[in-house]
Amino acid sequence: MIPPNSSLVRYDNPVLVSRNNDKKSPKSTQLKTTPQIPTNGGPVPSTGSGLKGQVPDSKQQQTEEILNTILPPKEWTENNQLWIQQVSSTPATRLDVVNLQEQLDTKLQQRQARETGICPVRRELYSQCFDELIRQVTINCSERGLLLLRVRDEINMTIKAYQTLYESSVAFGMRKALMAEQGKSDMEKRIEELEQEKRDLERQVNELKAKCEAIEKREAERRQVEEKKHSEEIQFLKRTNQQLKQQLEGIISPKK
Repeated sequence: MIPPNSSLVRYDNPVLVSRNNDKKSPKSTQLKTTPQIPTNGGPVPSTGSGLKGQVPDSKQQQTEEILNTILPPKEWTENNQLWIQQVSSTPATRLDVVNLQEQLDTKLQQRQARETGICPVRRELYSQCFDELIRQVTINCSERGLLLLRVRDEINMTIKAYQTLYESSVAFGMRKALMAEQGKSDMEKRIEELEQEKRDLERQVNELKAKCEAIEKREAERRQVEEKKHSEEIQFLKRTNQQLKQQLEGIISPKK
């Protein structure tokens, strides 16, 4: 079954291309095609064999070539048969523009596109709508269509540049987050080591304080003992001095 046309861009009915081993130019491929019989009974685009001598003018042919350059034909294979579907060269009316707007709104609702923020679905549908507008303008004025093509390519290039910048920013942010996470784990490990070192130092300080208190206590006791001993020696020397003084006075006094 031929895949349905779900794009907002208007295409002609698909045609069957005869399969040959040699590659053909787009013109020769277009001449050797068999149009698909539409199921809805609509008109079938005429092929090269059904032109009946009517050759399109150069302007029409140039417009079709420009359209095929701007919007390349769709190609797919089914049952070993190559199908091709070219963009339509039928001029658009005001009603077509109104229908395009309604189709855009309908598809936005059906595919649940977000109204704000980044939304690939909304971006795809608006790109298709812009391509359809370029197709309609190109049919009436090819120069204006080519200028719109430049605008479209510039917009796409800008969006890709922003997308690349966004992806690089996300990658940079992820790297920084991983580095920060790794740095956080290293810092937590360092903090734990410092806390352990702090506890060891506090234990050493407590031990040294205990040693200092013990030394001060011993020195105080020794100083008390020394002071007591010194005091006793002084008292002993005083008594001895007093006795010697009395003896000396006893020896000296009888001579008087």
